[in-house]
Amino acid sequence: MTDYKNEDALVLFSGGQDSTTCLFWAKQTFRNVETLCFSYGQRHSLEIEVARNIAEIAGVSFQLLDASVISHLSPNSLTDTSIVMDEEQPAGSYPNTFVPGRNMLFIT
Repeated sequence: MTDYKNEDALVLFSGGQDSTTCLFWAKQTFRNVETLCFSYGQRHSLEIEVARNIAEIAGVSFQLLDASVISHLSPNSLTDTSIVMDEEQPAGSYPNTFVPGRNMLFIT
């Protein structure tokens, strides 16, 4: 029997490799695990469906939060289809898919 130090965990979940690893670690560590995914107008909406499917496979709750306000904070090609995505990262700069403050907003 697992000796749970904490009973509940909320995993900020994109369905990518890092958050999926965190999800399965949390399932081994906490009694109750839920996921929270963000819809912020990203072009890759398939990632939301992948996240939903992984949460279902893991047997955890999946919540989707509308965070579309992010698309108004800074112009970027990830949320604005009128901006062509960089094929390569510009020297000395971030790619134009970078969304400043995205993760900071998610954890608040």
